[in-house]
Amino acid sequence: MVLLESGGYHPASTHDRFELRAARLLWNPPRFGMTAPDGSRPVVMVSGRGVGGSTLINTKIGMRAVAQDHAKWHAASGLVNERGEPFSAADLDPWYEQVEQRMGVRPRTDWTHSVRTVERGFRAVGASLEPVTSYTNADCESIGSCTAGCPTNAGGSALNRYIHPAMLTGRLDVRPGTLVGRVRVTGEGTDRRVAGVDYVDGDGAHELDADVVVLAAGSLVTPQLLQRSGLAALDTPSARLIGRNLGTHTARMVHGVFDDVMDTHVVYPLTAHCRDFARDEDGGFIVEATTILDPVGLASNLVDEHGRPLWGERLASVMRRFRHMTALMMMTNDSNTGVVEETGDLTGRISVPIPEEDQARLDRAHEFCERVLREAGAREVVSTGYITSHVQGSCRMGSDPRRSVCDANQRMWDVDGLYLGDASVIPRTLTYNPSLTIMALAERLAAHLAR
Repeated sequence: MVLLESGGYHPASTHDRFELRAARLLWNPPRFGMTAPDGSRPVVMVSGRGVGGSTLINTKIGMRAVAQDHAKWHAASGLVNERGEPFSAADLDPWYEQVEQRMGVRPRTDWTHSVRTVERGFRAVGASLEPVTSYTNADCESIGSCTAGCPTNAGGSALNRYIHPAMLTGRLDVRPGTLVGRVRVTGEGTDRRVAGVDYVDGDGAHELDADVVVLAAGSLVTPQLLQRSGLAALDTPSARLIGRNLGTHTARMVHGVFDDVMDTHVVYPLTAHCRDFARDEDGGFIVEATTILDPVGLASNLVDEHGRPLWGERLASVMRRFRHMTALMMMTNDSNTGVVEETGDLTGRISVPIPEEDQARLDRAHEFCERVLREAGAREVVSTGYITSHVQGSCRMGSDPRRSVCDANQRMWDVDGLYLGDASVIPRTLTYNPSLTIMALAERLAAHLAR
């Protein structure tokens, strides 16, 4: 088995909490989803880069899909299980259990001063706050370096929990620094099947022959590779959906500035969450607590009340109180209205129009977070613009080829032997953080390929 990765190989021994170095080595340059023709209020889209992908730099929240997610999946793409029944929790639970055991998912009850501070605000507005579950073990030193790479290996990642063990068997050939440019396909019609991939590395251009290819380049790049390979041009309903139905799980970080020192940058980020409004009928958003970006990232993402970047003395005033700030992370359910179109550098042209119902959720979530922070004692509230690291669904899976790009086993309807193994297959945006579901689907796909 060969693993091709465009980024580098960066194990825990290389992680040092240097923000700008991590941004260059472990993060892709941000992409921007346009919400309006004039470019105002874009959604900043961030993702990890390297062997292990975004699990190298995420906050390790491990949550399962819930009932409303499965219902949306079936409605969107006709997804059913092997018995022809609507896909449900029972169809993923065994795979979740495998992932949770391997990754070490546990509740985070070690709440710090910043969480206890905002807890007062949640109580004051009649809302609940409870521990998150995350894939971190007892070696976690709560130093806040998750998004710059965990230096202790306490945080689970695809690299240290899956890829390293596979490498030790000698049956996995990992090739970092390789950029796949095209998927090669032979045959026509029902005889169309995958033949391999073309890629470029430091030694030049290469062809790699393979009977089975699993694309896992993420929801923004996987559809572009399929488009570049000519598969979106096939005259089938399935092919025309490549790059469509992108979901964003759009978020904002809402910061309170307090009299007390919070030092949110040196704790484990996001140990608690409020799930009171998670169902669409209850509001359609969740709130996680507490977190803060590292200084350069924070200064680059703060906006004023009109969505314009903070600048000058106001930005300087906020940043001088960095140690007194703590943030709530609001994330909203969405309608999967986004579209990804291929560009030569695979940055993509990304549009994410925001329907009225989605905008209403964003507004309600922000108003709620501001109210909580004020009740907790914040002297000032300042927020980021729209951001996401949870893009999903640009090549949705399903049981109806008229409404999906790949089948229930994640094999493309139009190409035998070509599978999709990332968040692009998720039919509708998940209520909670998607990483556990992405890994559960990958476990399920691996079992299918083994059979």
